[in-house]
Amino acid sequence: MEAIISTYGPLLMEALGRTLLLTLLGLIFGCILGIVFGIMSVVKNKVCNVISLIYVNVIRGIPMIVLAFFVYIGIPYAVNNYMHGNIVLSALQAGTICLAANCGAYMSEIIRAGIQSVDPGQMEAARSLGLPYWRSMFRVVLPQAIKNMVPSIVNQFIITLKDTSILSVIGFPELVNKAQNVVSITYKSFETWIIVGIMYLIVILILQWIAKILERRINRGNRKNRY
Repeated sequence: MEAIISTYGPLLMEALGRTLLLTLLGLIFGCILGIVFGIMSVVKNKVCNVISLIYVNVIRGIPMIVLAFFVYIGIPYAVNNYMHGNIVLSALQAGTICLAANCGAYMSEIIRAGIQSVDPGQMEAARSLGLPYWRSMFRVVLPQAIKNMVPSIVNQFIITLKDTSILSVIGFPELVNKAQNVVSITYKSFETWIIVGIMYLIVILILQWIAKILERRINRGNRKNRY
């Protein structure tokens, strides 16, 4: 195990950095999609509600590995052959799209639940002061909802981090992909996967620790606001 760490440790650490980068990109764009579709799911508009419902159910119903192949191979093939385009997606681009779409579906439900957890009187009070609906949503309701959503968002970050391992199937050089390369060179499968598992575990434990700290601070702030 020491030989693997000394020889391939920098390679695995670099792969871990790519994994965290892909996770961060997926979460950022996933949050944007989540906000859009989360708000669409709570507005009083049936068309928006149906669009949000279809997006969430379709994406959550498709296995991540199928979505990865569809984005990386299927979309460029369809565009290039049926629309006479010339699209080539890199593994990073396809991985980001795949993670963002998947993360966005779950974030949409988190945001919907967060918005619904805010007292409806907050929206009514903002509207009574003359604020338009969307300004009331973004300036009054959403900031309060985000406080309740922070622990769930951190948990989603952890889930998204784990999901990056699936993207090794499209050749993105993340941690699992590089670990497979190390195994093929050293033939030391047991030791390599123990090291990779420990690396994932350390990162996830740190994120869980951050989530607990944020949750305590939010709960403490909510208690102060009550009094």
